[in-house]
Parts: sequence; structure tokens; C-alpha cells
Amino acid sequence: MDEKIFVCRCEEVTIEEVRRYIQMGFTTFNELKRLLRLGMGPCQGRGCREIVLRELSKARGISISQLSPGTFRPPSKPILASLIANVESKEKRR
Repeated sequence: MDEKIFVCRCEEVTIEEVRRYIQMGFTTFNELKRLLRLGMGPCQGRGCREIVLRELSKARGISISQLSPGTFRPPSKPILASLIANVESKEKRR
């Protein structure tokens, strides 16, 4: 099958790339994150983290619960800048 399977759609990382880096010896989510930018897109890993952790689990022969889910940095969920600035939106001003 020549079709690419994207694990991280935000950063366009394929399952083949993830598997290749795991075989090269990068066996933590944070290592893969630094090298491939997994979990650094707009979704902050909500789309790819579980898939990558499953691949790491299979490759290392341990359960997912034994793996570190990686580092989260705020904001881990997109928010409106007006909420941070405590400014009313245009709709509320009308």
C-alpha cells in the first residue's frame, strides 16, 4: 500500500515516520515530539498522542500506562485571546 497514513495531521507526520524513529531508538513521546513536532500543532496532541503512545507501547512491549504521555505546556487547549485579556467580544458590545 503506497497510501500515507497520517498520525499527526497538524504537522503531517506519517505512521511510517513514527515507526522509523522508534526503530532508530527514540522511545519516548517527548523525544518523538522534539524530532517530528508531534503534538505541537493546533490540537496540542489531542489527535495524535494516543496513536503514538500505542506505537511506543507495541515497540517496547509495555503497557501504555507505563509510558509518559509527554510534556503539556499551556495553553493545552485553544482559547479566545479576549478571554485572557478580559475584553468583551464585539457581539456582547452590541
